Amino acid sequence: MQVRQLGEQVINQIAAGEVIERPASVIKELVENAVDAGATQIDIVTAAGGKTLMRVADDGAGMRQADLKLAIRRHCTSKISDDDLFDIRTLGFRGEALPSIGSVARLVIQTRHSEEDHAWAIAVEGGKEQPIAPAARSKGTQVEVRDLFFATPARLKFLKSDRAEAAAITEIVKRIALAYPEIGFSLSGADRQPQNWPAARGDEPHLARIAQILGQEFTDNAMEIDAGREGVRLTGFAGLPTHHRGNAQHQFFFVNGRPVKDKLLLSGLRGAYADVLARDRHPVVVLFIDLDPALVDVNVHPAKSDVRFRDSQLVRGLLVGAIKHALVQAGHRSSTSNAAVALDAIRAQAAGGERPFAAAGPSYGSGGAAPQPAGGYSSVATAERWAPDVFRPLEQALPPAHGFAEAPAAEIQTGLSGLVTPSADARAHDVPVEAEKTDLPLGAARAQVHETYIISQTQDGVVIVDQHAAHERLVYERLKEALAKKDVARQILLIPEIVDLPEEDAARLAERAEDLEKVGLSLEAFGPGAIAVRETPAILGDMDIQGMVRTLADELAEWETAESLREKLDHVAATMACHGSVRAGRRMRPEEMDALLRDMEATPLSGQCNHGRPTWVELKLSDIEKLFGRK
Repeated sequence: MQVRQLGEQVINQIAAGEVIERPASVIKELVENAVDAGATQIDIVTAAGGKTLMRVADDGAGMRQADLKLAIRRHCTSKISDDDLFDIRTLGFRGEALPSIGSVARLVIQTRHSEEDHAWAIAVEGGKEQPIAPAARSKGTQVEVRDLFFATPARLKFLKSDRAEAAAITEIVKRIALAYPEIGFSLSGADRQPQNWPAARGDEPHLARIAQILGQEFTDNAMEIDAGREGVRLTGFAGLPTHHRGNAQHQFFFVNGRPVKDKLLLSGLRGAYADVLARDRHPVVVLFIDLDPALVDVNVHPAKSDVRFRDSQLVRGLLVGAIKHALVQAGHRSSTSNAAVALDAIRAQAAGGERPFAAAGPSYGSGGAAPQPAGGYSSVATAERWAPDVFRPLEQALPPAHGFAEAPAAEIQTGLSGLVTPSADARAHDVPVEAEKTDLPLGAARAQVHETYIISQTQDGVVIVDQHAAHERLVYERLKEALAKKDVARQILLIPEIVDLPEEDAARLAERAEDLEKVGLSLEAFGPGAIAVRETPAILGDMDIQGMVRTLADELAEWETAESLREKLDHVAATMACHGSVRAGRRMRPEEMDALLRDMEATPLSGQCNHGRPTWVELKLSDIEKLFGRK
């Protein structure tokens, strides 16, 4: 077969396949051009998910007549010169978008430069250019794209439904709008509900734009990020671990104002939240990375969605360190939306309702004496837990006693382990009134409900604490601290615990015995299909060794991933903490409940357990009064 040169139109259509994948790709390119033109208002109109119509109008600088002729030619751009490829400061730079769109659709451009007497228009249909002509437009540029892929009908078969394509366009516009709060955006059309994001003003425009797009709920439950290292600056907002989602669609990264979906950044984000979120939950973040353009290559992907950093470990380390620091600074803070969920559950009587946190991850603290939600814990009290017979009046003030927060961790666990499980008739535990403790963030303990939840009183409301989830986090943080110091105290079992397992699980545990030794767990093979546990971490006290070992065997099957040894050991510590924490169904003494609250206030990350579920929720007095019609 003879080799021959392809025609210009075919070349353009092939090249368009790399740049224009779907209607959202067109919108991305056109909106980025409008941003580069200095627009202060960008209006987008679509129809049929962008398949039949996309129109982007801006009030930017516009183009001169001569520039308009060149704009539809491949590799013609005003944004870079021969020496600027490694110092790119604009969103667009290749000069491929307009010719690519014109080769597969019907394209009409109207534009007016401030130095021109009137506007000019040019049309391109399937790669065929029409003569330039005068037009009526006061300022800026309007680009109209109709019948996308009419020139390459095979591409139409790969597009999704109108609704899915419209949603993809909305997502693209949201990402660009988040990066440029000083620009107003509107999105309308026959295929959608109109959306309008006015230009944000004031001292914190990014925060205002985030509230416009993600809602006030996110800004109320976000931690501010502001860190820098060696010329790289990271700013933005990261959600509390208890404010998570079931997918990663609410994770927004920007590099020098460019929206990106970079594997390095996603990996760093997972690492930062590793010990506060279950693996199937995802944090909500809006983060901006600013650095010298020479230190990042944005020309590594046709859609410019991936970037390559010159020092990738510096960027990842900054991201992980900044978020972990913010998590520590957040202390015992928990998502405010949890209280709203609780109030809604009470109002709806929680009859057969969905449990918001039931699927967040495994929990091993359920005791036989206490009724538990299927699938895991929820810190949201359902209406059945608030029945009138649950509470009884405080009969007497018990003498104050020292709490376990002042004692060594091992003593704490030993004391908790010795508590007697109450009968099913014991519904609440009275606690003495100590007015001065209501000044503290988590208040003073007043009662224990269903031997699972601690009720405490603050100055302006009530706090409900999940005792297992809270103690799990406290134990985990102590284990991590001891692991970092390589000083995990152990307790020798008088009689080794023999755990029967499938042979492959037992072999897997025996192979990892040296690693497990680092977290205070000493075990060895005990014949085929069995493991003998001889030592456990002292902080865990009398724990469920059988359940812990079986869970560890399942988790070790996933250790072939690229995680570091420290990350793996942290996962082991989290599993051990869950099995070794005070269980639901155990009655706690008044001083122990108060001590648990004080320990939570002093411990970083105590607002959520190791799986990302909240350890406590607060109901404000004003909200409670509304429930009873007092306000």
